[in-house]
Amino acid sequence: MMKRILLFIALVIGAVGLNAQTYPPTNTPKLEFAMQLRVTLGETYAVGDTQHGRRIVIPITGGTFEGPLVKGTILNGGADYQLANREGNRTELEAIYSIKTDDGVYIHVRNRGIIYNGKDANGQPQFYFKAAPQFEAPIDSRYAWLNNAIFVCEPEFSREFKGIVLNVWKVV
Repeated sequence: MMKRILLFIALVIGAVGLNAQTYPPTNTPKLEFAMQLRVTLGETYAVGDTQHGRRIVIPITGGTFEGPLVKGTILNGGADYQLANREGNRTELEAIYSIKTDDGVYIHVRNRGIIYNGKDANGQPQFYFKAAPQFEAPIDSRYAWLNNAIFVCEPEFSREFKGIVLNVWKVV
């Protein structure tokens, strides 16, 4: 019995070793544009320094969104809750809000991300701002596909728009 167990372990280790030889992986995920959100914002306020860092709140007051399969408005009442670490030049964000499609379907959004304004591995200045929105759409709606995928987004800065523009891609 012990010989069988050792043989099984050797086979598993050998199989893992074979797979490890394909570094770097050749199956790189692809991105498919999902939507652009144009989010209007209220007045930012700071809770102040807390045991977790400096807490900042940015109210979400509305806006619009549009993509190949979805279009509508962003509802007033959400917020972007940020936690700033001054020493690390890093801010964690969590935006929680709802959107409503043009055909009347409500979708909940929770978008978590990182803003980093420091230096890269070579000591060069670096600005990094990425997030991963998660959608909760009704499972019996035409937007249920939003529930079953990973999404990533990054901002697009615009001087004409008084808010934030987020471009969202589905990982395929």
